[in-house]
Amino acid sequence: MSAVNAIRRVPVVVVGAGPTGVSAAIGLAQRGIECLVLDRWPEVYPQPRAVHFDDEVFRTLADLGVADRVRAISRPAPGMQLVDTRLRILAEFTRDRRSMGHPQANMFDQPDLERVLRERLAELDAAVFLGGVEVVEVDQPADGPAPARVRFRDIASGIESEVWTDAVLGCDGANSLTRAGLGVEMEDLGFEQRWLVVDVRSPEPLDAYDGVQQVCDHARAATFMMVTPGRYRWEFRLRPGEHPDEITDEQVVERIRPWLGDVDAAGLTVVRRTWYTFRGAVAERWREGRVFLLGDAAHLTPPFIGQGMGAGIRDAANLSWKLALVLTGRADDRLLDTYEAERRPYTRRLVRIAILIGSMMTGGNAFTIGLRRAAMRAASILPGAEQRAVDLVWPALGTGPLSARASWAVGRPCPQPLMATADGPVPLDRLLGNGFAVVTRDRGGVLDAYEPGLRQHFAALGTTVVHLGTPGTVDLDGSLTHLLDRAGADALLIRPDRVVAASADRTDFRAWRRLLASAGIRPGTAGPHHQRCGYQESSPDWSAAMHDQTGRLAASRSTGAGREADTANQGGNHHE
Repeated sequence: MSAVNAIRRVPVVVVGAGPTGVSAAIGLAQRGIECLVLDRWPEVYPQPRAVHFDDEVFRTLADLGVADRVRAISRPAPGMQLVDTRLRILAEFTRDRRSMGHPQANMFDQPDLERVLRERLAELDAAVFLGGVEVVEVDQPADGPAPARVRFRDIASGIESEVWTDAVLGCDGANSLTRAGLGVEMEDLGFEQRWLVVDVRSPEPLDAYDGVQQVCDHARAATFMMVTPGRYRWEFRLRPGEHPDEITDEQVVERIRPWLGDVDAAGLTVVRRTWYTFRGAVAERWREGRVFLLGDAAHLTPPFIGQGMGAGIRDAANLSWKLALVLTGRADDRLLDTYEAERRPYTRRLVRIAILIGSMMTGGNAFTIGLRRAAMRAASILPGAEQRAVDLVWPALGTGPLSARASWAVGRPCPQPLMATADGPVPLDRLLGNGFAVVTRDRGGVLDAYEPGLRQHFAALGTTVVHLGTPGTVDLDGSLTHLLDRAGADALLIRPDRVVAASADRTDFRAWRRLLASAGIRPGTAGPHHQRCGYQESSPDWSAAMHDQTGRLAASRSTGAGREADTANQGGNHHE
């Protein structure tokens, strides 16, 4: 039996190096929080899975420092068409707004995005990635030197190690060991469908719509999309009793033929053919002590609104800045309570929306199909109907001290227009910085007018004040002014994840200090992180020590541990 090799204590351990886990690690490392990322695959898993992300996720990726790299591996998509079995358009919904400063819909290949994120992670001294290992246990002993312990095994050599940590982020997917170890059950939201998924490469471009087409048919629902130039995906709902292994290649070709036009099917290359069970479920708890669940470990979203992967990246954006404040002594654990309080109700409603949309597109009988088509046409023809419907049903964060529903704006992302400055137009986020921010048209909202203690309080949170309408800060498209008008406010307090924390008819830093204190944020108590947590007894160069340890593990491995077979049909979401 392999001896347990105790590495040391680390501030954060991230279990799982998919988009959610690496996004969380980057968000922490950019704030100076050291983290160890563990994953069973030494390299990026090469098979295509998620293929869509929206403008809010793009904005988060930009905050992680990869905007240009993501732009290079993705493409804007025009929207969605709902079609019948003869591909006649029933309704069309465009995605051409840029309220978040990025294209509203984006197509990509998940391995490309994972490589971009891993590359960014490697640029940060505070983060270390260790692949080719499997986590065997996550526990929280009462008498340990840190709140949590992670035990993991090198797959090739069998060497076991353990690390003590202040927080564990379980980003280990639908079959999460972290979730199982906590004894957390999934709340089943009552949706389960089996779909065949076929990814194809074509040397010739298909003469087809370059957005997403959803075939609305209760007998044979289907989805088609161009992912990137030359890469296409088809999805077909499996009927009761139909098994994907019994579907021949010839039958697959017949199903995709309506989209091929003059392209010869013999020239196509099948990149992957698999099947998934789409489910809707949400973990009953997202936090136990200092262990957190994120991404598919916390929720499973049917793919009909393209939000599965995006929901995980939103989880990471929500938690990383909060955990950084706590681990640097500028907030207490009450702030960590807001993660589940905000994200679980939001995501549960999002999953229900996806289930509703999926049922409308794929279910029903001959009578309901007629009603569905009429509703779809009305939604696509009436000016602004689609966006009004989205605004009506799209969730805000669950209510908490930093998302109290004082106005429509609170708990929702602040838009990101271009701002006219002396240096030319720049995105709003460049002015907001990385901490808290205030956007105001209140001429009295000047932080320098307040007492030194209050100024120091907000300075410790990296707070920036943006005065609208003053020289150098003009909102070019008026979206911030529109938001303030809709909220009946003159000032907004913006969180580091770009969510509106509060709105008010004037800029009142004293009231906002009380608001932040109610969430456990008290930056005046901050101290050096390594002294507060006891890291001074460890190696002064944490990154070098961890790289040395990972190097020893790598050297001990036998050559080429093979990959396991694709287990996607066990419930993970694939194009979110």
